[in-house]
Amino acid sequence: VAVMIEIIQGEGGIHRASIEFQKGLRQLCDEHGWLLICDEVQCGMARTGKWFGYQHAGIQPDVATLAKGLGSGVPIGACMAGGRAAGLFGPGNHGSTFGGNPLACTAALTTIATIEQDGLMANAERVGALIRTLLGEALAGVKGVVEIRGHGLMIGIELARPCGELVGKALAAGLLINVTSDTVVRLLPPLIFSENDARELVDRSVPLIKEFLAA
Repeated sequence: VAVMIEIIQGEGGIHRASIEFQKGLRQLCDEHGWLLICDEVQCGMARTGKWFGYQHAGIQPDVATLAKGLGSGVPIGACMAGGRAAGLFGPGNHGSTFGGNPLACTAALTTIATIEQDGLMANAERVGALIRTLLGEALAGVKGVVEIRGHGLMIGIELARPCGELVGKALAAGLLINVTSDTVVRLLPPLIFSENDARELVDRSVPLIKEFLAA
């Protein structure tokens, strides 16, 4: 038996599991002999200011999955297992036709080294906090803005009604965003985002949101 959790729901609207919930879930799994699996595909690889989202709660999953940010755009995925979960895998029984190809693995190693050498974990924490602060100030009191939430460079702006049309409008304004759960504008800036980039993102996105809500 295994329990799988996404510490911050990427497609589910940028909802973050509380630290208390994560610790309680780890304890529950231990008590019943269940494996705990953390999906770190979106919130992993330094996006929240640590290598993995679960590290903020001080827990250790039995299995963690990675993709997207691991290869900086080069397609790659990884399944990491430790402890008794590691014994469930043997050489050759967890693979794929293109798994472990040299180009993707080199991209992953280079990504890891760059994150460490350039201090991108601290940058994600700092710039992400700035973006949320600026958005909070710019959208304070705007009717239709439900909540601004997230951690590091994983940010959601929940609106009071479906807002999928903002994706196209944002693209026309030079922004790449997405909308999840129908009503949440999802922002996933790159780890190299600067404070100036953060201010430009807010300056471009806030008018679009205000115009949409006023319509």
